[in-house]
This record gives sequence, C-alpha cells and structure tokens, in this order.
Amino acid sequence: MPMPWTYRHSETEWRRFLADIRDVMGTASDNVAYTTAEGAFRAFRGRLTVEETADFAQILPAMPRALFFEGWRPAPPRPWADVSTYVSEIKALRADHNFATGGALEAVSVALHRAVGPTPLARALAAIGPEAEVFWSVEGYSAEALAAHGF
Repeated sequence: MPMPWTYRHSETEWRRFLADIRDVMGTASDNVAYTTAEGAFRAFRGRLTVEETADFAQILPAMPRALFFEGWRPAPPRPWADVSTYVSEIKALRADHNFATGGALEAVSVALHRAVGPTPLARALAAIGPEAEVFWSVEGYSAEALAAHGF
C-alpha cells in the first residue's frame, strides 16, 4: 500500500490548516493559530469519552491529529456548554501568551471543515451527538467556502 497522502504531504496540510485559522481570525501569526487550534481541540476533547476521542481523531489530517492528542490525559468527560464557555477555555490555554479572539472557535471550525471535508466531518460528529455538531458548527459560510481543500 502506498503511503497515505496525509503523511506524505503533512506540511502542506498543516500550513493550509493554520492559514485558514489565521485568515478567519485576522491574524498574521502561526503561533496564534497554533495555540487557538490546540485550545479548541482541548475544549472539544475534554467532553468526549476515550472511544469518541480516538474515533474522532481518525478523520483528522496527520498534524492536526497530533495536536488533537497533545497533552491528553484521559478523564471523565466534562459537560457540554455554550460557545462563550468554549472560547473562554480556548483563551485560557497559555493565557499569558494567548491572543485568540472571540472568533477563535469559528476560525478553527472553518479550518477543520476545510481540512476534513463535509461528509467525513458530519459523519464523525453525528456519531458523537448533537452537542458535537453544535460545537463545530459554522454559520454564514457557503458549502463551497467550507469544502475540503482537495489537496
């Protein structure tokens, strides 16, 4: 079997993922995009069971998948909350050096939709439940704007 595309071209996918976050948040910094993505992944992952965490990670490209697991210590899932709670959690990661905006979750959601594609993402979120679908939902974007990059 040939090497999967995501491993052979992980740098290309990663750069595009960060660029999407930067573009939506209006920042020029990969560091801000990286911390924002890590914070969003931690906020989401903290609400999943171990099995849900492992299953969801399977749809992620190589580098976002690695970031999704960064620092993970399995624990009982926290309750689902509202967007303001999730954004607060994103901003709390490395708070002294975190420049995430109020649109942080939207930015990572857009990047995730584009990196994964609508069908695999919808399938993975439906398997977790409606709260997961709400967590990664985005409004005001056309299907074309959220379509996978098609590397």
